[in-house]
Amino acid sequence: MTGWHYLAIAIVFEIIATLCLKQSEGLQNLAWVSASVFFYIICFWAFAPALDMLPVGPVYAIWSGVGILALAIIGAVFLGDKLNPLQYVFIALILIGAVGLQLTTKNAPT
Repeated sequence: MTGWHYLAIAIVFEIIATLCLKQSEGLQNLAWVSASVFFYIICFWAFAPALDMLPVGPVYAIWSGVGILALAIIGAVFLGDKLNPLQYVFIALILIGAVGLQLTTKNAPT
C-alpha cells in the first residue's frame, strides 16, 4: 500500500472516531467513549506509515483538512449543525488546500 492509501484509511477512521466522540455526550457515555478511542487507535495505526512514506507537513494538513471538511458536511447534513455562507466559503478553501497539497506532494523514496 502507498502512503496515500494509509492516509485515506486514517482519515476515514478519524471521522468515525470523532462522530463517536460526539455521541459520547461530553465523555459521559462510556460505550461511545470506548468506541471513539478504538477508532482513534486504528486511525493512528494507519496514520503512522503515511507519515513515514510522505512529507509530514502536507500529510498532516490533508489529514486534518479532509477530516474538518467531512465532519462539517456530516454535521450540516445529518446532525443539524447550522453554518453561515461565509463558513461554507472557508470550508471550500480547506478543500482547495487539501486537494492542492495532494496534487503537489510526491511520495518520498523508501
